Amino acid sequence: MLHVDLVCVGRMKEPYFVAAAAEYQKRLAPHVKLTVKELPEGHPVVNELPRDATLTVALCVDGQPCTSQQLAADIAAWQLSGISSVCYVIGGSDGLPGAVVQRADKRLSLSAMTFPHHLARVILLEQLYRAFQIIAGGKYHK
Repeated sequence: MLHVDLVCVGRMKEPYFVAAAAEYQKRLAPHVKLTVKELPEGHPVVNELPRDATLTVALCVDGQPCTSQQLAADIAAWQLSGISSVCYVIGGSDGLPGAVVQRADKRLSLSAMTFPHHLARVILLEQLYRAFQIIAGGKYHK
């Protein structure tokens, strides 16, 4: 089973974001071992990246855009190639520090639009769930 670490700057406080994130975390449980780590603003994020992550993906505005199908294909390919642990990193209101972006193996953009970082977390969780539904041939993604 793929291990996914989600390292996020900022603690979610809004009940609607907390509920949405919890729902997608529950839906992801049969597909991945998910760990979410929340860091305070200003905390050195690079020090909190898991050392055992096989692949680190930074969510940033200048990252590579992709479709849901491309994300699913990437995840499936990673699993086939033996990648067992992926870390996604979401910055705070000021984005990610350069050291984190430089350390990342991949940069991903969720959209050309700007989202609050808490909403970006919910969107990423939903897209991960959608990707696993695509991989499994499920109907959710249609």
